[in-house]
Parts: sequence; C-alpha cells; structure tokens
Amino acid sequence: MQNSNYILSCDIGGTHITSAIVEKDTWKILNETITRSHVNSLENAKSIFHDWTSNMKSCLEKTDLEVVNIGIAAPGPFDYEKGIALMKGQSKYDSIYNLEVTAPILEGLGQADLKILFINDAAAFLQGEVFGCGLEHKERILGITLGTGLGSSVWNQGDKAFDADLWNTAYRDSIYEEYLVTRWFVKRFEELSGLKESGLREILEKHGESAEVSQLLSEYQEHLLNFMNFFSQKHDCKSFVIGGNIVKAWDRIFPDKTVLADFDVQIGQYQEHAAIIGAASLFTNGH
Repeated sequence: MQNSNYILSCDIGGTHITSAIVEKDTWKILNETITRSHVNSLENAKSIFHDWTSNMKSCLEKTDLEVVNIGIAAPGPFDYEKGIALMKGQSKYDSIYNLEVTAPILEGLGQADLKILFINDAAAFLQGEVFGCGLEHKERILGITLGTGLGSSVWNQGDKAFDADLWNTAYRDSIYEEYLVTRWFVKRFEELSGLKESGLREILEKHGESAEVSQLLSEYQEHLLNFMNFFSQKHDCKSFVIGGNIVKAWDRIFPDKTVLADFDVQIGQYQEHAAIIGAASLFTNGH
C-alpha cells in the first residue's frame, strides 16, 4: 500500500494552490491532473482548509491511480517537520497561525491513512529543478527565486534542499529583498522616469528601448550580482539555478553574459511546476 508510484503534490502560495499527480520513477507531472485554484488566505481557518482540500480532491478526481502520499510545498515560516503554520503579519494565513495542518487536510479529504510531508516553497523549487533536470550528481547547488519575494535555498547531494532564508539580509540602506523583487522595478522606474507601471513586464513592453530602462536593468544587474556573490561565499558554491517571473527578462538583465563568468548559472526549466516536483521528491529514499 505504501509503495504507490504516484504522489499528490501541492504548491501552496499566498493566493493560490496548484496540485498535480507526479510519477515517482521519472519525476514527471501528469499534465492532465494539474489543478490550480484561488485561495483567500485572509479568511478564517475553516475556509482556508476548505480551499486547499477542494483543490486536492479535484486533482485526485482526475485520475484513478492509487495515491497514498502527499507532498506539500508551503511558504515559511512553517514547522515543516510537524506541519505547523507559523506565518503571522505577512497578509496571509494569519488565521492558521500555530495550527497543525495535517489533520484538517486529511479530514477534508476524508482519507485518514494518507502520509503528508512538507517542504519550504523556495527549497521545493530548487529540489524540483535538481531532480527534474537530472542535476543530482552535483555536490551542491544554490537556488534563487526572483518574483514578488526573494527566495533562496541550498541543495546538498543526498539531502533535502533547505531554505537559506536570506531575503532579509542587510543590504545598502535596507535588505536584499527590497532591491531584487518586482516592487523594486516599479518604484525605481517611477523615480527614474516619473511614470508608474504595475510590473517589469509592463515596463519592458511600453518603455523597453528607453534610457531609463537601460539604467534600471543595469542597476538591477549590479544588485543581483552582489547577492549572488554574497550567497556564493556564504555557502561556498558557484552553481546556481535561478527561477521566478523576473528571469523571463534574463537576457535583458544580462545582455553580456561574461559578467556571470565566475558562476555556473542555469535558468529554471520547470519554473512554477518545479515546486510540485520538489514536494513529490520528499518521498525518495524509502520515505
């Protein structure tokens, strides 16, 4: 019973949950089972658990394969060993603060005998890319996700990836996250041009060839290289997998790749599906 080859894998974010069935031998996602839905993380606990388990049930209903294990990637802070949510004051999941979430999930699914393991979402992204891209032969790999937040994670051969938790490290007059995420582009572009856009994609689409955008991207490159140097020295590693929405503009941020010559950089191939593979891969090594 415990050796089913298929895992229900879930990526829980601040506003959504994506679930899919993953085939354990190949780490392939069964595309027809991908189920994404909205979560109102400001609601009460009952509503949050209902949103999560409704999504998981919809995913399970898309297949008749036997599933006995569930891997869940969730944002921190979170006690991943005990399955206790510890997010507070982050405009998400306040109502489940300090709650053990495994039992309510099993209750909502109506299946008490399933096994659930949890992993940090940034760590799951990295672990998913490592397994999905066949990078397990490397000794150590650092992961960075660049989007609405700054994710950082470390994978060592033979171990589970872990959250490096560097987002709030002091940098310039603030912290690294304030210089590397979407809101920095919006704020800095307005300072440079007097124009307000909602995100990097809009800035590039409307003003892509302007001098202000050239300066914006050049400043961002400097901040990101500073972060990569800091991260690389802290964990004594030159290999990176980098993902998140901002990497869609990678070639604009790094038109000249020679500035990256000190590093071995791979852009994430699976992106938002990487965390799904990463959460499933918790069930390697006889878990």
